[in-house]
Amino acid sequence: MVSMTPRRTVLILLFEGVQSLDVTGPLEVFDGAGQASGDRAAYEVRTATLDGGPVRCGSGLRLTPDASLADSAVPHTLLVPGGDTRVPDPRLVAWLRAQAPRAERVVSVCTGAFLLAEAGLLDGRRATTHWAFCASFAARFPAVKVTTDPIYVRDGNVATSAGVTAGIDLALALVEEDLGRATALTVARYLVVFLRRPGNQTQFSAQLAAQTASRPTLRDVQHWIAEHPGGDLSVDSLAARANLSPRHFARAFRDEVGMTPGRYVDRIRLEAARRLLEDTADAVEQISRTCGYGTSEAMRRAFVRTMGVAPAEYRRRFHPTPPPLVSPA
Repeated sequence: MVSMTPRRTVLILLFEGVQSLDVTGPLEVFDGAGQASGDRAAYEVRTATLDGGPVRCGSGLRLTPDASLADSAVPHTLLVPGGDTRVPDPRLVAWLRAQAPRAERVVSVCTGAFLLAEAGLLDGRRATTHWAFCASFAARFPAVKVTTDPIYVRDGNVATSAGVTAGIDLALALVEEDLGRATALTVARYLVVFLRRPGNQTQFSAQLAAQTASRPTLRDVQHWIAEHPGGDLSVDSLAARANLSPRHFARAFRDEVGMTPGRYVDRIRLEAARRLLEDTADAVEQISRTCGYGTSEAMRRAFVRTMGVAPAEYRRRFHPTPPPLVSPA
């Protein structure tokens, strides 16, 4: 078959202690894009190590590369996965410093951002990494503008992402940019993932981002809020449910959950509205009432403030009907 699109080479770096899912997740996206587009030559994905020899992942899985870095041509997209990057091989850092600027796109997954930063490729740029390493990342590389919440961040031709599944999100975004929305949607459906979480979506769900209260009555209130986003979630009502005075409840909730009741309710309502926009055909007005916003305008303001897009645009990104997966020739 004659290629219908320009072939884009993707080079994935491998090193001792690499995170296997940071490699295989994006690789499956790019490979699936070739199948979904009907053009198996859309991407040429190759892996490489410093010396061309096999490496062992942090999980113990052994990976054999296609080539050494010295024998690899400058790719269209250079992808640096995460893993054990605490003491990077100086030769790998030197190769990145010399060769990465020649690639059209440079992408990192999880702690792969540490390697890019070590090579000076993130100086002055916005970047992110896995939430557990953002603080140490910022301390180690003060020239990088670290953002802790987003799933992925793009600054010019350099993109960094959070852990594991965020690498899939970013790869889907690149496929959409290269081959169009329909192809990326098909890959997402085939991999049973969403297309696509916008880069500014937080790394955590509202409940995971907050602490779980140690006091059983406050934990019960947290569960009740999640199950009844459209209910009366005022401090007075929640305090009564916990058998506490409003003042005592607000103070105890903030101390144990790490945020005020009002902020927690805002996050739960936004998450509930997001799920309904993604999973149902309910009208925006109905969703706004179900999730406690009262009016569609109030929900729109919450989405624009937090997500950077209006509910209708959010739904357009998340709730289309993708075409069927193209069978291999």
